[in-house]
Amino acid sequence: MPTENDTSIKDIFSKAEEAEKKDDTKKAIELYKAVTDEDNLNIPAYDKLMKLFRKSKEYKKELSLVNKAIKVYEAYYKMRWRKHSKTIDSISSKLNKSLGLTDKEGIHVYDPEPLGKWKKRKIIVQNKLKK
Repeated sequence: MPTENDTSIKDIFSKAEEAEKKDDTKKAIELYKAVTDEDNLNIPAYDKLMKLFRKSKEYKKELSLVNKAIKVYEAYYKMRWRKHSKTIDSISSKLNKSLGLTDKEGIHVYDPEPLGKWKKRKIIVQNKLKK
């Protein structure tokens, strides 16, 4: 059952989409920021904001947003990572290494989405800022 907070986030998001369709970029950015302030794990709002900053060539703001989103999701995934018994951790580690999901030190090779695409975008934005 959706809560009152969920409904308001959906309302703000739909208003932001309407503003975006009307080419009111400033209002759309403001509304998408309000969504991310209320729900800091809202991937579509982050993606839309990044897209709007990219379209308006505000690369510093886009980079700042990308860094914020990456930081929020890394903290989220770290918090959700559960420890299991030594046996399960050992088997999981061996399996991940054999499948190529981790390197020899046990560090994950692939980032869960949306981190992977955001880290790629971060590199692109940093290169644009160097020009």
